[in-house]
Amino acid sequence: MFEKVTIAYRGAGYEIGQGRGFYGVWAIGAPRVEPLQQWAETPEGWSAAWTRFASMEAPGTIVPVGRDAPEAGAGAPPAGGSPVSPGRRGAAFVAAGLLVAGIIAGVAGLFPGYLGGVSLASRSDQVLPHAIYLGGWTISAVLILLGGARLRLGALLGLGLSAVTFGLFFSDAGLALGGSGTSGGAGLILSLLGWFACAAGSVLAFLLRPAPGQAPAGRAGSLGRPSGAAAGPVVMMILAGLGVAAAFAPAWDGYTLRTAAGQTQSLTLGNAFSGSNPGLVTTGDVLVMIAVAVTVIVATFWRPVRHGGLLLAGATIPMAAQAISAIMQITQPASPATFGISNAQASQLGLTITSSLTPGFWIFSLFAVVLLVSCVWMLFTPAQPVMAGPVPLAGPVPETGDGFVEAPHDVSDTDDDLDDDLDDDDLDGEESASTPAQGAPAQGAAVWP
Repeated sequence: MFEKVTIAYRGAGYEIGQGRGFYGVWAIGAPRVEPLQQWAETPEGWSAAWTRFASMEAPGTIVPVGRDAPEAGAGAPPAGGSPVSPGRRGAAFVAAGLLVAGIIAGVAGLFPGYLGGVSLASRSDQVLPHAIYLGGWTISAVLILLGGARLRLGALLGLGLSAVTFGLFFSDAGLALGGSGTSGGAGLILSLLGWFACAAGSVLAFLLRPAPGQAPAGRAGSLGRPSGAAAGPVVMMILAGLGVAAAFAPAWDGYTLRTAAGQTQSLTLGNAFSGSNPGLVTTGDVLVMIAVAVTVIVATFWRPVRHGGLLLAGATIPMAAQAISAIMQITQPASPATFGISNAQASQLGLTITSSLTPGFWIFSLFAVVLLVSCVWMLFTPAQPVMAGPVPLAGPVPETGDGFVEAPHDVSDTDDDLDDDLDDDDLDGEESASTPAQGAPAQGAAVWP
């Protein structure tokens, strides 16, 4: 029994809308007791419903339903395709333009002095993570420029990357402003401006409503409850995200000083809560930990799953870059200044200093690898098959004596190639109709595991 139907788009002979728990296609003027065909209320279901609806209508006849709906043929979606309004296209270009401007500023920031007069480009362990951030934002900008469903994918990637790197840049700025004696240079300022532009572009792209036919317009995405089979991987991903966040705090860098007589002294550096850190640096590290934990949790419940995979990738990229930077750092000669000794004194006394990575780093790396594997799993998770209902025949739709629409012969249509990169949004149509209190479910209704 269908108590309420909300129509979103209408063509010359058919209309598409949403009932309670399903999307459906109806013949115009026919009772809405049951649809000619219905699909599950999922992103894949909407994609299948729109594809069927567009194939049944003549080109240029589809218009959105509502008080501001255009006349037939005026800006209507083309049959078999999805319209992209000039305003939405322009906003997408602005979002991509902000990302491009941020990337240019970030690249320019690699060469002037960053902290303490030293540029990022002069240190391989520092320039590489920043280059990885810029690479991630570049991919985000390209996806946004490609438009369609890829726009939302690029927005989610850039959003996750911007959320986590905010704390990292905050820590760098805090080191320059916290009275530690380390000054910030033009490279730091350019890098901060680059982050701001990339973050603004990602947020703008994320706020753009999906084009009709790609996903029902309404909210920007949805959080869904995982199925029983996915519960295990979801719990594993959440634990891995919390593990990465927690393992980011302990010291990663270990140094051992050896004298000519064989005596040793060990030292670890990098603890986020060390009393020697300025308060702003500690705050930035805490923001990184919070951003990682929250972004991973949101990504695991984001639907469609592949969209969540892009959001998770955005959060994982900077963490992987930090791990790579730590590994590269220990390959470089350790400075005696770590122990408060000058190079001349170390040479005179025959002191040697070796560097290593602490167990905390390897725990962090293990959790990070789990997140990377989870990204791959989410990105390549196949779409659930859509089992469509009966396909209406050409010509008028027969009606039974009791006022119900009689479905034509059952023809099953399963589209294995539906793009599950579509958003799970609500229909925004404003026309609703009450239906009789009695009725049977549509023949061949969508069935989901």
